[in-house]
Amino acid sequence: MSEAKTVEGLFDCREAYVATLEALAAEDARIVAVVNDSVGSSKLGKFRTAFPDRLINVGIAEQAMVGVGAGLANGGKIPFVSGASCFLTGRALEQIKADVAYSQANVKMCGISSGIAYGELGPTHHSIEDLAWLRPMANLTVIVPSDPWETSEAIKAAAAFDGPVFIRISRMPVPALRRADETFTIGKAEVLREGGDVAIIANGIMVHRALDAAEALVTEGVQARVINMATLTPLDEQAILDAAATGAVVTVEEHSVKGGLGGAVAEVIATQAPCPMRILGFPGFLPTGSVEFLLERYGLTADGIADAARDLLAKRGA
Repeated sequence: MSEAKTVEGLFDCREAYVATLEALAAEDARIVAVVNDSVGSSKLGKFRTAFPDRLINVGIAEQAMVGVGAGLANGGKIPFVSGASCFLTGRALEQIKADVAYSQANVKMCGISSGIAYGELGPTHHSIEDLAWLRPMANLTVIVPSDPWETSEAIKAAAAFDGPVFIRISRMPVPALRRADETFTIGKAEVLREGGDVAIIANGIMVHRALDAAEALVTEGVQARVINMATLTPLDEQAILDAAATGAVVTVEEHSVKGGLGGAVAEVIATQAPCPMRILGFPGFLPTGSVEFLLERYGLTADGIADAARDLLAKRGA
């Protein structure tokens, strides 16, 4: 297969989200948007103009927002519920669990500005536990897109999927990826680069950094497989087992090291194909700081990922 490459320029995945939602809404009158006073940050201004009777702004009331979404779904609509991920998940966790996931309501929840996108606003606005809260929930599909194309495809797939979905959408500008095979399937991981020495599994904004790390490693004779694990639930266990066959696995995510992508991968490796691995992410409580400062401080950069792979290979005796 051809290796994935980044396209010049940076893009906002929120723009891809709303453009796709508007196109879907033009074709399907069942699609509605529900927001928590976040029309601006969710980039839904054009949607409101185009479909003024199909956007419901509940105000700063996330629990009510999720409940409204569940009610609309029960009435045959396809609601896309949008809000900052830290508040959508943190404040409305019980409603997500009971009214959406356990009830299998056809609600599509979009956690906007996830991870550390609100870095300067501090820990109350960091969203580094959301995946750990949602990943264990029965019936809930969890997707973490890596770039605008994948965000758009995830929105299309969610709209067509009958059941609850959570999509984690960053506000941080990211490169687009040029892929040889541009297909998106819920539950299917994507191998962006082949390699047999070590495997790097990433999702969200860390995918292009994983590719950059692999580029650095190849100059040292290390061939790193790079896997985009966009769907966290259901998990592509076979892709993880194939990664473990390299003998060394590094996971990297814009999330706590507990309960997210690293935890999901570790569960598979520990029980089915034990091998050395490293989990890169945030250790817990984070200070206030810019996105760049926080990523650098915790090694969530191309250099940090490459260093983790080197350390793992050195300890393995490669």
